Amino acid sequence: MKRIFTVIGTILLIAAAASAQAENSAPGLKVFVSIPPQKYFVKQIAGDRADIRVMVPPGAHPATYEPTPRQMTALAESDIYLAVGVPFESAWMDKIRKANPDLAIVHTDAWIEKQPIDPTASEKHAHGGKDPHIWLCPPLVMLQARHMVTAFIAADPQHAEFYNSRYRQFVSALDELDAKLRSLFPPGKKTPEFLVFHPSWGYFADAYGLKQIPVEKAGKSPKSAEIQRLIKHARQKKIQTVLVQPQVSSRAAEVIARAIDGSVVDADPLAANWRENLLSVAEKIRQAAR
Repeated sequence: MKRIFTVIGTILLIAAAASAQAENSAPGLKVFVSIPPQKYFVKQIAGDRADIRVMVPPGAHPATYEPTPRQMTALAESDIYLAVGVPFESAWMDKIRKANPDLAIVHTDAWIEKQPIDPTASEKHAHGGKDPHIWLCPPLVMLQARHMVTAFIAADPQHAEFYNSRYRQFVSALDELDAKLRSLFPPGKKTPEFLVFHPSWGYFADAYGLKQIPVEKAGKSPKSAEIQRLIKHARQKKIQTVLVQPQVSSRAAEVIARAIDGSVVDADPLAANWRENLLSVAEKIRQAAR
């Protein structure tokens, strides 16, 4: 009889554990994000408990994107929208609120001091004002993650420990990634510089002691005189690589690369495989920086 009770008890424990695991993995939140890297962040914290939809699809540009009717319909049924500060949000946020008055809109860029996207221009004349590319800097992603876990717990409090546990693991992974990136760029006497068409990597550069030299200015391709200045600068610094992103036309970058006997290299700031992409681009910057 004692063995029977032991077997029954074991079965019940296994069943309870399986039930808890199934409950934690079942989608409980409908979450919208603006760009693909955010989906990676949400997945790290919410796991399978979140049904994640991305507003700006691969290949589209967050500065000019317009949500589709299907996306607006899906928003009406969502629980949380995680804004990150990209340009299209300003134009569409009121419409998003109207589509779902109960939608929790979380500004994950809160607490983060933005820098001008073009440091060489005055803030008044800088295109787009502040630089939105905060998701490319692991220390800033930690702040975004705090906003996310807070929102998930508020919407689904019975699974607070699940979210908190995964959040702590994610922050630990971000710490490790940050340390790895710092090892790629040890401090030196001179600040390494790299050429990039669209100035997406300013926060990354600041975090790791680098300086990005943008080809594009005020959201426009440079004129002939500016191209010649960049070519001269690249030759002086012995820079032979120009980083470009697939969402932006980069003819001027190709002109510069040919003039310096260099090459154009892809560096996508919106890639969905965030961690692997960041390490890959970091290595490209390391090789390109002089």
